[in-house]
Amino acid sequence: MSRSSSRTSRGRVDVPDLVARARDGQSRAVARLISLVEDESPALREVTAALAPHTGRAQVVGITGAPGVGKSTSTNALVRALRAAGRTVGVVAVDPSSPFSGGALLGDRVRMGDHADDDGVYIRSMAARGHLGGLSWSTPQAVRVLDAAGYDVVLVETVGVGQSEVEVAGLADSTVVLLAPGMGDGIQAAKAGILEVGDVYVVNKADRDGAAQVARDLRSMLALAERREGAWRPPILKTSAQTGDGVAEVVAALDEHRTWSQASGALVRRRERRARAEIEAIAVAALRSRWADLGGHAELDRLAAAVVSGESDPYAAADRLLAD
Repeated sequence: MSRSSSRTSRGRVDVPDLVARARDGQSRAVARLISLVEDESPALREVTAALAPHTGRAQVVGITGAPGVGKSTSTNALVRALRAAGRTVGVVAVDPSSPFSGGALLGDRVRMGDHADDDGVYIRSMAARGHLGGLSWSTPQAVRVLDAAGYDVVLVETVGVGQSEVEVAGLADSTVVLLAPGMGDGIQAAKAGILEVGDVYVVNKADRDGAAQVARDLRSMLALAERREGAWRPPILKTSAQTGDGVAEVVAALDEHRTWSQASGALVRRRERRARAEIEAIAVAALRSRWADLGGHAELDRLAAAVVSGESDPYAAADRLLAD
């Protein structure tokens, strides 16, 4: 059968063909696979199974920070630096969702048009669709597609929703936390929990007044954190993503963190935690689907009423729901 089509004569998605073409570097096949996982296609299980043997090779980097710190510009600069080093790059840019269509409000080609014609770069915008944590629910699957397609580095740029955005740390092998002068009190960032997730901290817009003070505040706050012997000590770097100054140092720091993670076993532990969370999420989703198919929502409503009236308690009600 020709590879010119990813469907069989009966219209069913030809997953092995799609995966083979994606691994051959065909961006349309990559796009189709991501669409299948994003749309929860009936072929999702087959897609995931076909991708599994080819995953685990890419360096997955999360890029996070409050709105306005320059995440998109920094991602663009990182792509340029990585390409200059001869590495292929996949980008998942998670955008806020349109309240009307549910689609991403910002276009990837608009924001990162410098790389639109580069065969070594694939960029995909995904809508958050109301999902908290700065990520789309299907982001992990999109990362898996890009990993299996053979990209050396996969960058995940989050929405920038403040306190909930730390979720990216669970997805990435390395997390870059961006800050910038003039973005408010650094202590507020610490309270938001964003300073607990970084492997590399970057003060962007370093040519502006106050950048050195932000770096000093960061250094002081990180010094208070308790770290066991041999633990990774996150570097604090200054960049100007607009001009590219300091970006090569960020790439070097990410490579150093990857080397440390591999040698210490931290990379495997982080990926196992990620897999456990994904398995749990799939199991919970399947359980909810089963409840819906069996009329479980009505049963849940009845049990909730029993708890409110005092006829039952939450644990007994949960046991009954699981038994059904």
